[in-house]
Amino acid sequence: MITLYGYWRSTAAYRVRIALNFKQIAYLQTSIDLVKDGGQQYTKEYLTLNPQALVPTLVDGNFTLSQSMAILEYLEDKYSQVKLLPKNIELKARVRQLSQVISADIHPLNNLRVLKYMTNSLSISEDEKMAWYHHWLEKGFDAFEELLKDHEFTGNYAINGELSMADVCLIPQMYNARRFEFSLDNYPRLVEIEQFCLSLNFVKDAVPENQPDAKV
Repeated sequence: MITLYGYWRSTAAYRVRIALNFKQIAYLQTSIDLVKDGGQQYTKEYLTLNPQALVPTLVDGNFTLSQSMAILEYLEDKYSQVKLLPKNIELKARVRQLSQVISADIHPLNNLRVLKYMTNSLSISEDEKMAWYHHWLEKGFDAFEELLKDHEFTGNYAINGELSMADVCLIPQMYNARRFEFSLDNYPRLVEIEQFCLSLNFVKDAVPENQPDAKV
């Protein structure tokens, strides 16, 4: 049985939940509260699993893996009956490109530990922090939307009319954009993808508010 160590509001853990649900892989969830008691990710027990003190961490039998994109690739390779990467090498590369717009260029600049460092160590105001957050969302979403336009996006998903890693990365980032009151008026294609995906049961089951550790 797979165990996923995560946190309900972690967008990286949200990505993995969508993938696990889509591939119909049974898993147990163990909550690592990133806020309580200064952050449970810093406990000695969790650091033995993940020295970076981040979520998610996936344990599959004797194999332990962190970093959500590495986990997605692992699941794709091991549980390949239901795929998140197209067979066509050009489409596969495009999916990875779009995924990295989110996972490499937006998320690392806007995740919890960066925001806490800005306010706690650099004495950045809440307004300045929000401006930072919105700036990097805008840069990434502008590119994502334009890439879909350039490649004649016409379906409910980012690439080729099928769910892919690109959608798995996008949906959690859209959740965070709404949470931090970022206007999505300039991103009709992203909103279309988001709204369709949120109608799917395997995505609904991965939504943060539907997790056992959700605080709503």
